[in-house]
Amino acid sequence: MPSNISSSPGAVDHTTRASLKNQQPVAIWLTGLSGTGKSTIANALEIALVKWKRHTYLLDGDNLRLGLCRDLGFSDSDREENIRRAAEVAHLFVDAGLIVITAFISPFRHDRAMARKIIGTDRFIEVFVDTPLAECERRDPKGLYSKARAGLIKNFTGIDSAYEPPVSPDIRIDTLVDDLPTAVGRILAYLGEEEHQ
Repeated sequence: MPSNISSSPGAVDHTTRASLKNQQPVAIWLTGLSGTGKSTIANALEIALVKWKRHTYLLDGDNLRLGLCRDLGFSDSDREENIRRAAEVAHLFVDAGLIVITAFISPFRHDRAMARKIIGTDRFIEVFVDTPLAECERRDPKGLYSKARAGLIKNFTGIDSAYEPPVSPDIRIDTLVDDLPTAVGRILAYLGEEEHQ
């Protein structure tokens, strides 16, 4: 950080903002290969939380790449910067008292660790949406795997760019076993919202 820039604390802190919303602000960080169902789970989770009057915001990787991160490619360094920006935005929203749900491939462990540090260890929930590569390729909802296999997309996670699964995620969802209601229910239970299901 340049020496001539310093943090400017506001008069209203995150505890006050959270108490106004009557909720515990956190970032629910969904990670997994393309095609695992991260966005589907994230959307269903947000609907469930909003139904029970929780204040939320959903950050989807594709949407951020159309705006805030549209200048980034898919090299390892660009992926790291993409996650850094996403984490900084999530941090601001959590500081505002929101429950933030993110859906990012976020393939590298060190980038997810960076996100956890930026947002705050006690306000970061890592959810590994675990689906085998073969199943993701079978689903291929956007036709990206077939393009990657044909050499039309470079640096595609799972094909010619690595995905490092979480070693000890807070929640692991096996999409070959857990259907959508079960996946959402497990996250709600972790949040202590199971009584609202």
